[in-house]
Amino acid sequence: MRGIVTALIFTLAVGVVLPTTQPVKAENGIWNIFRNKERRERRQELRQQRQVEIQRRQTAARPVVKVSSPQYYNYKPDAMKAADLSALARMDPADLHPMHRPPSIDPMQQSRQYLDGYRVTVFPEVSDAIVDYYKNNSGLIWVSEGQANDRARAALATMARADEVGLDPSMYQLDLPDTEFDASDMEARQRELIRFEMDMSAKALTYILDATRGLVDPNGLSGYHDLERNTVDFESVMLKLSVSSDVESELLNSNPRNDKFMALQKELARLQDLDEKEHVEIAEGTFLKPGASHPELANVVKAIQLRGSDTLLVNHSRTFVEFENSGSDVYTPALVNLVKDFQKENSLSADGIVGRNTIAKMEGVTNGDKIEMVKLAMERLRWLPRELGPRRVFINQAAFMADYVENDKVALSMRVVVGTKANQTNFFRDEIETVEYNPYWGVPGSIIINEMLPRLRGNPHYLDSLGYEVTDRRGRRISSASVNWYSVGANSIPVDVRQPPGPKNALGELKILFPNSHAIYMHDTPAKSLFEKEMRAYSHGCIRLQDPRAMAAAVLGKSRDHVAAQISQGHNMSEDVPVKMPVYVSYFTAWPDDSGKVGYFPDTYERDKYLSQAVEKTGASRAANG
Repeated sequence: MRGIVTALIFTLAVGVVLPTTQPVKAENGIWNIFRNKERRERRQELRQQRQVEIQRRQTAARPVVKVSSPQYYNYKPDAMKAADLSALARMDPADLHPMHRPPSIDPMQQSRQYLDGYRVTVFPEVSDAIVDYYKNNSGLIWVSEGQANDRARAALATMARADEVGLDPSMYQLDLPDTEFDASDMEARQRELIRFEMDMSAKALTYILDATRGLVDPNGLSGYHDLERNTVDFESVMLKLSVSSDVESELLNSNPRNDKFMALQKELARLQDLDEKEHVEIAEGTFLKPGASHPELANVVKAIQLRGSDTLLVNHSRTFVEFENSGSDVYTPALVNLVKDFQKENSLSADGIVGRNTIAKMEGVTNGDKIEMVKLAMERLRWLPRELGPRRVFINQAAFMADYVENDKVALSMRVVVGTKANQTNFFRDEIETVEYNPYWGVPGSIIINEMLPRLRGNPHYLDSLGYEVTDRRGRRISSASVNWYSVGANSIPVDVRQPPGPKNALGELKILFPNSHAIYMHDTPAKSLFEKEMRAYSHGCIRLQDPRAMAAAVLGKSRDHVAAQISQGHNMSEDVPVKMPVYVSYFTAWPDDSGKVGYFPDTYERDKYLSQAVEKTGASRAANG
């Protein structure tokens, strides 16, 4: 009986096991295929890593070559040249078009001979305009009835007031011909008048060119400037001057006539009428905390008396008296409250600590400094279009602010973070085209080389550990550890690196694109605390927005809810701006608000210094040319 049971159990066992024997072998075969493939891939990866390690050892001594930032140049003024007007002396009236042929008595024709060998020192485009006009027109513009006419006098009077529009009157000075002359020597008189005619046209056209495009070529200042210069239609200008009964307006209207320029012109006139206020300097490096003693405390209090509002002075009148009577240099609670109120009315953090930013407000800007800043602002406005556009985005790096303008009025204003002094934001203009939601951050080559490369040479897995995506030139995803970072140089980055969308993404929720050669755009940021600082130069060059959703909604012409809905989808996507609008990424240390009140801002990048030097060089160059 026991044998039968044993046999039955064996039979049942075989019946269960035998049918499954073949599939198990098949599954083992498939598993072995995958396992062998993994082994091959692992061996291949190990071979690659060994090869990379060999390359690393071979190139380990190669130093990291930094990607340098744009440079400031040794500015060279626009070159003037002595233009020979002899071609006008040899003109035959018969060569003119019939409609331009002179009458039988023509002052130009009678005097042409005196231009033989005569030269005027001007810009090439000005000399070309003069020759073209007088080749094709027989009459004179500035001379009538044997003397300088009213048109010439009005033009000279206008150019003598060039300082009202931020220009130097000495660049456009010209003496009028004598009203008394030797009637017996008409040849000398004709020579004097025809040459005055040429000189007068040269001065007027030079003024118009300066007023239109500025004294300084911004692109000659530094690699941070990228602006197309404005041009003058000289043919049209000469024709207008020849017939105008209001030459003053013709000249003045060559300056920008937008509201911002007019406000700066008004501010300049106001400043020029003021007497220089007393100025208090506080020793460099002064830093004062509550309860401490400091020898500069007296200068701090005096500066507040000069710069504080009338309300502040009245509210703290007792504090001023007590401090003067005490003769102490202890920073008491009463003085701390005084400083806090001063900080509040100057939009500073009211912490009572007297540091660099507070001292800058206490010292203020002298009247002379303000005049210079306004003149430089007027110069910079000449680099931009005459009309900025009724709908635009205007970023002023010096003020760390961005404005969305609609119907020529600021509809939205917000704080921005711009480039550090070592990574300055460029000065240029462009057009906004796209809003991108949940963006990738394509890491610029300069950041890969200057900041990431030293870490990658010590830890090749650095980018992998941060979740960055690395792709080769074929677009294939690779590990950052598979790259020989020792062989990478400033001009030889064999991979692209980008950070995927997410809460840690450097661009935050969105970016606003205006494609340009500087790879600059506006974007969100996870580093929100920087917007609370007064000095906000912390980025690598792009513009970080305090309220990016509001700016995106404004440029799209849609609601914040629409923008929020796109972001909430969670994936990378783009939306075109329906109508492209201009964006100005500018730098103005003096800039008017919508009411016309001019604000003054620190010269963080020291661009005022370089521009002032360029203006001085231009003046010296022209003075040398007579």
